[in-house]
Amino acid sequence: MFSIGDKVFYPRHGAGVIEGIEEKEVLGEKLKYYVIRVALKDMSVMVPIDKTETHGIRDIMSGDRIADVFNILSGETGRMCKNWGIRYRENEAKIKKGDIFEISELVKNLTVADRGKKLSTSEKRMLENARQLFISELMLIMDESYENMEAVIENAIK
Repeated sequence: MFSIGDKVFYPRHGAGVIEGIEEKEVLGEKLKYYVIRVALKDMSVMVPIDKTETHGIRDIMSGDRIADVFNILSGETGRMCKNWGIRYRENEAKIKKGDIFEISELVKNLTVADRGKKLSTSEKRMLENARQLFISELMLIMDESYENMEAVIENAIK
């Protein structure tokens, strides 16, 4: 269970801070919700406490693992499936899972691919979404602005 002030990652919206715990009545049933202030957007989302695992909500990565993420960004590009449809579904699953290491690998691979052959519109959108999710978590870990984190990531990807 999370507490007010905890920094969490929500795969649908990115990293944020739990601002409150509220009880709401929905369809005659009282449920408790986490109120999460999303780091990148001027919004809060409410997630039922008993559904956090289903939604993939987790603590943000600890700062001592940041070097591992940057090793992924500066390391070798991973293999991507040549079949666009399969590759897209695999990448979509990585985003929904919300694992920072898989998302960092996806950001690296799609960025390198875009520099080379240019991505399709759908994959460009996916890259932008993954990049925002990734940066939102790094912002909270490193206490940096979006612009600074974006530049750091660009410089790290060879």
